[in-house]
Amino acid sequence: MNIPKINHNNEAIINNTYNDRQKLGQIKEEVVQDDTAAVYEKKIYQKDQATIDRLIEETESSAQRLRDLVERMLLKQGQTINQATDIYGLLREGKLEVDEATRAQAQKDIAEDGYWGVEQTSERLFSFAKALTGGDPSKADEMIRAVKKGFKLAEKAWGGKLPKISKDTLDRTISKMEKWRDSVSE
Repeated sequence: MNIPKINHNNEAIINNTYNDRQKLGQIKEEVVQDDTAAVYEKKIYQKDQATIDRLIEETESSAQRLRDLVERMLLKQGQTINQATDIYGLLREGKLEVDEATRAQAQKDIAEDGYWGVEQTSERLFSFAKALTGGDPSKADEMIRAVKKGFKLAEKAWGGKLPKISKDTLDRTISKMEKWRDSVSE
């Protein structure tokens, strides 16, 4: 049997390995002896201004495209925005003739996956609420009240009951906020 000669290098490796095992044993012992059940860190929530600004800019841009679409439709019919003082009334009562291109664009925009559809709109509202609270789920109920208030104001501006898509969007938004709020207690 051939046993390699132990020199200073081999001895250093053996000593380091022994020391490492000893340290590991001490660490394991410290972990076992630590009877702390859990350590909680207080999370500090801060408003996410970048997300807020991005969502506002996106929404304003898309709302302007929607206004432009309606304005072009009115102009084709010989009306102007100034003459149509109650544009929501005209839309609500279906007193505007809608050309096929405008109808197709509007249907695309309000489809389930469209920019003004239930899913994307509720997600923007939810993201906006989270950004305003800095992601603090304890503020969810406050945000739900704010969204409900906003929908009541929209109904007032509309001049009557909002279309079903609006109610569906409100319901989906509230559902997302409740799930967010309830995720803390899970």
